[in-house]
Amino acid sequence: MAHKSYSFTHAICRKPSRSIVDGLRAVDTGTPDLDVFAQHHADYVRALRSTGAEVTVLDALEAFPDSVFVEDAALCLQEGAVIMRPGAPSRLGEAAEMAPHLEALYGEVLRIEGDGFIEGGDILTTEREILIGLSARTDQAGVDEFAKLVDRWGYAVRIVDTPEGVLHFKTDCSLLDEETVLATKRLDASGCFDGYKVLHTAEGEEACANTIRFNNLVIMPAGFPRTRDQLVAAGYEVREVGNSEAAKLDGGMSCLSLRFSPNA
Repeated sequence: MAHKSYSFTHAICRKPSRSIVDGLRAVDTGTPDLDVFAQHHADYVRALRSTGAEVTVLDALEAFPDSVFVEDAALCLQEGAVIMRPGAPSRLGEAAEMAPHLEALYGEVLRIEGDGFIEGGDILTTEREILIGLSARTDQAGVDEFAKLVDRWGYAVRIVDTPEGVLHFKTDCSLLDEETVLATKRLDASGCFDGYKVLHTAEGEEACANTIRFNNLVIMPAGFPRTRDQLVAAGYEVREVGNSEAAKLDGGMSCLSLRFSPNA
């Protein structure tokens, strides 16, 4: 049985641009090394393709330093796609650039057109609902407009809190299967995952909470051995991918792709 929250036939990624050294970051921990980033990105794409999915890799957009993080530009559901309205003004053009690629694959592509902001990094889609964390990049008006749009496809939207100092809701969590979430203890403490089974990242390994479940694989950032061992012990097939350079720009595994099965 296919699970629409993690069974995917397609993904879209975008090569990192040379301008990525100017990307947004909450805390400056150094400038990303483009060559290392490109290698990690290639490894990531290879992991997605290894599941049999069709992965489109778009050319770099030099005008948009953060454009490698395609997830923030759109949300892809089975029934259609929604073009987001990113909360960072420098990123608004990325959403417009993504629209034609999704229109080529989907029968219905909707757009956030009001004054609100919403980014894909704040949205966790499970089998039963869409969880959205309010953050510096996603506001109430953006969520309200999004909820109205996806109502036609029968999705329930639930607003949850993003911890103080955390950029995106999914910085601190990810879906592992239809009933299980990987989360930091600080996020789980809010009670937002009541009704789900929650695995916590190991102490000191909170930075690996942003993993992705993509078909048979759990793709996680390399360098977090205790959390990895916990996932393997729980029966997941884990693939580690280097993330040192994306992490300098607050990026993780989910940020680097749009994952979907168009109109399946």
